[in-house]
Amino acid sequence: MSATDQTTEHHDLHRRITVVLQSVIALGLALEIYDRQWLNVFIVAGILLLTLAPRVLARGLRLFIPPEFELLTIAFVFASLFLGERRDYYERFWWWDLALHTTSGGLLGILGFLLVYLLNATPRVGMEMRPGFIALFAFSFSLAVGTLWEIFEFAMDQLAGTNMQKPMFGDDSGLTDTMWDLIVDALGALAIASYGYIYMFRGEKSIIERLIRKFVLGNPKLFPDGAETPGRPSAGEPERDGDVAASRSGPAKP
Repeated sequence: MSATDQTTEHHDLHRRITVVLQSVIALGLALEIYDRQWLNVFIVAGILLLTLAPRVLARGLRLFIPPEFELLTIAFVFASLFLGERRDYYERFWWWDLALHTTSGGLLGILGFLLVYLLNATPRVGMEMRPGFIALFAFSFSLAVGTLWEIFEFAMDQLAGTNMQKPMFGDDSGLTDTMWDLIVDALGALAIASYGYIYMFRGEKSIIERLIRKFVLGNPKLFPDGAETPGRPSAGEPERDGDVAASRSGPAKP
């Protein structure tokens, strides 16, 4: 099987999984309509629309979003909102929220790596992208977004009377829930940042890099010079001390 056939097969698989998840949500929506639970109908319909957001945004903004990114986004929405909120998985399984926060920490870490690619592709930003800096940025970005989310939960509980900061381990104040959310956010971000750092330091390619390259190469209008690897010199640019050249397999400076 050729590389093109394998890519097409992977895209078809991702698309089928996406359709299955959306179909399950649509079935839940139909059941809520049958039971005339109109508030739930509104909520589940909103969740279904969220799963369509990546494709709609991609078409509206004329962006190419890799199928893996789209599937990860939809799967996270499905697990957190549909299963977590509507099917009470947060209450039924004490570890559900922690697992999702760990996952979100990793996903946001990948987004942090993508932002470095955006900086690297901007001529106005002249900085030497070392593996240690990139990993630290990805970790810090993920943890910052996680902290902002916890502030949002606190604000909603105080202003709108919601119960986003849930009791945990006998603590009804929500403080334990918040702290554990931040801890597992940090663990997820640390895992992704460490994984990316090790591969960049060794001058090897990683899954993160391949995923981001798909996004970069699929959007030539945003990246006219192609995908530049963080920690490596741009095409045609002489290699600098500490950079990881695309053709070099040796370790880079941290």
